[in-house]
Amino acid sequence: QVQLVESGGGEVQPGGSLRLSCAASGSDVTIGAMAWYRQAPGGVRELVALIRSDGRTTYGDSVKGRFTISRDSANNILYLQMDSLKPDDTALYYCNADWGPSGTTPRFGSWGQGTQVTVSS
Repeated sequence: QVQLVESGGGEVQPGGSLRLSCAASGSDVTIGAMAWYRQAPGGVRELVALIRSDGRTTYGDSVKGRFTISRDSANNILYLQMDSLKPDDTALYYCNADWGPSGTTPRFGSWGQGTQVTVSS
């Protein structure tokens, strides 16, 4: 089992920046791709950014050029640097990770509890 704990959310003015972190913990597991999703009130959960174990990244169209995903694979920490924030970025941000027993292909998924990001003047 892999547990994910997000941190770094908060309230910021438009144009500001925030950095989210997600710490993954678990014994004898292999973690594959990790990602950030978000869900606004009344909306659906959408992909913000994903980073594979080889470092390749994918971004949602609405955040390209503003957000940067990265990971510290040695310590199983996922980051999301968010710059030029807009009110439309307001949402609950969730961390997601694919994982499996050590030495196997990741085939399970875990979610964090979410961290709130509010962009408002």
